[in-house]
Amino acid sequence: MKETVAVIASLLAIAGNIPYVRDVVTRRVEPHAYTWFVWSIVSGVVFFGQLAKGAGVGALPTAASEIFTLIIFMFSLKYGFKHITRTDTFFLVAALLGLIPWVLTKDPTISVIVAVSIDVIAFMPTLRKTWEKPDTETPILYGANVIRHILALFSMQAYNIATTLHSIAMIIMNAMMTLVVVGYRKKN
Repeated sequence: MKETVAVIASLLAIAGNIPYVRDVVTRRVEPHAYTWFVWSIVSGVVFFGQLAKGAGVGALPTAASEIFTLIIFMFSLKYGFKHITRTDTFFLVAALLGLIPWVLTKDPTISVIVAVSIDVIAFMPTLRKTWEKPDTETPILYGANVIRHILALFSMQAYNIATTLHSIAMIIMNAMMTLVVVGYRKKN
């Protein structure tokens, strides 16, 4: 059963990301390169932390998402949001500095806690950009991520901070993004 849920969550990661990649290339959305850069690093840390702490097949959705996170980061360099603020740069530096405790401790649980904190910080430039320009994002990726992370939680083979914290935080952050984008569209 957990394998089936993990596969469904992974397919949802793919289904949610393909339209987003298409929207990036067609310039319908503008990903924030700082956010996607940090997410690329964080997703890798979370994936390996989940594996180390026994997530088993439950780490599969994180792996599927990581592939697309790297692709979107690469596309964001060419097609992404170009109006970078000092606040955005502050959040990038804070997120990158957050990697130091992970490198020093090499503990999977501490690594995931640090990575999730960085992930939430990295969300801030995109959340700011989306609040100011909601038409630069599409809700499908973020809505699909909420469902994917809920399913990912059910697919874990071990439940502990390292295997669940990322999904819990991402459910909250992706729900916020979805509400900002959908809320804007309903007003117009």
